[in-house]
Amino acid sequence: MKEVPNKTFSSNQSDSVPSNINRFHEKYRLPDIDGSKKLEKRLFSSSGIRKGVGGVQQVKISKVELLIKFLKPITWIPVIWSFICGCVASGLFGWENLLDLKFWLGVLLTGPLVSGTCQMLNDYFDRDIDSINEPTRPIPAGDISLRNATLLIIVWSVMSVAVALYIHPFIAAHVVLGIINAHLYSANPIKLKKRIWAGNIIVAFSYLVYPWLAGEVAYSGTISTPSLIVSLLYAFSSTGTMTINDFKSTEGDTRVGIRTLPVVYGERKAAIMASVMIDIGQVIAAAYMVFLGEWINGVIIIAFIIPQIVLQRQLIESPATRDVWYNAIAQNFLVAGMLVCALAISNIQ
Repeated sequence: MKEVPNKTFSSNQSDSVPSNINRFHEKYRLPDIDGSKKLEKRLFSSSGIRKGVGGVQQVKISKVELLIKFLKPITWIPVIWSFICGCVASGLFGWENLLDLKFWLGVLLTGPLVSGTCQMLNDYFDRDIDSINEPTRPIPAGDISLRNATLLIIVWSVMSVAVALYIHPFIAAHVVLGIINAHLYSANPIKLKKRIWAGNIIVAFSYLVYPWLAGEVAYSGTISTPSLIVSLLYAFSSTGTMTINDFKSTEGDTRVGIRTLPVVYGERKAAIMASVMIDIGQVIAAAYMVFLGEWINGVIIIAFIIPQIVLQRQLIESPATRDVWYNAIAQNFLVAGMLVCALAISNIQ
């Protein structure tokens, strides 16, 4: 990766970064679509803003890397995992199905396509907030124009629906609902993320319930009651996880009036509330496994909850500095519990 000469800002110059970024992009700004260049050359600029060890750096990045940054792959993982759990819960998915075209189309759909579309929508509508919370995102940094962002969103939405239709019409309906939810979450005048609980609930639903049910439908053609119940319970737990994710944006959310739990109740109370939600959903899921006769799976889920509680005690002591640390470790136990539930459901199908 080649750095642009003499364009590095140290941490003690952070207050001047936005103006410096603007001057930088006057030189490297994306040209408007004029029909004279190939599509890939028109979609992105070749500059980028990075947070490095020494502060904020302006560097040359490839068009492909910029696209990947815009699609934010880190957000794909929980959605893909939920889809896999749904496949397993169908009772018709085994190791041999890992080579299925349908399976990999589902991974492509739930990850790069639908999650990518929703992430681009969020970036588009949150560009003013991101200029405070995440100024290195492609739109506030000036790497992608609003016109080209709109073009990408349209193309990705069409591809998402097309792939979903190929797998199953019911999944296509879920894709459309997911894209609508992304608008409801980020776009004015509704902008559910401003309404304390509503934003995180709709995101958790889209991240977990839709892809789980899509995975089950892809292989069984139907939705089972146990899958619906378990996906809803883990969506409830994920609402708490979304709250922890809000800690990193508290400053910007406060300034623009986004009423997240950390903004409304303070970081410590929000961390306690998030932890309770995370644990309650999993405890009920464990109890439901016992109710279904899969008591060993229920015990395993309880075993996965214990280390999360230990980590939550440390999170509550300093939410603003331990939020990323907590999610990086605790999420592994939560998603492992999801798979345990999926395996239990597959046993009774």
